[in-house]
Amino acid sequence: MLQILKIIAAVVTLATGVYSLLFPLAVRGFTGLEMPGPRGITEVRAVLGGAFIGLGLAALLLNAPEAYRTVGIMYLVVGAVRIVSMIIDRSAVQSNWISLAFEAVLGLILAL
Repeated sequence: MLQILKIIAAVVTLATGVYSLLFPLAVRGFTGLEMPGPRGITEVRAVLGGAFIGLGLAALLLNAPEAYRTVGIMYLVVGAVRIVSMIIDRSAVQSNWISLAFEAVLGLILAL
């Protein structure tokens, strides 16, 4: 069962990347990122799209515990940094809490 959850988490990671690649302006509403021009859009496609596609694909193609664990550690670190940032930046808004929940769940599933 855990292996199935890991595969689902890797597919969610991949899908997040594909969505960010194909619809970079749509992530603005949830993330709060502003893209004033083509350079910002390229950055969203490359970083949010490319990184998440690469991580999701790596876990699925390698199908090794270490690959899934690496993606899980990434999610847990992103979540930890998000908590610190929410405190420092006073940005404890709903979208940050939702992101944190996803990062914690996916991170724990993948890191186990």
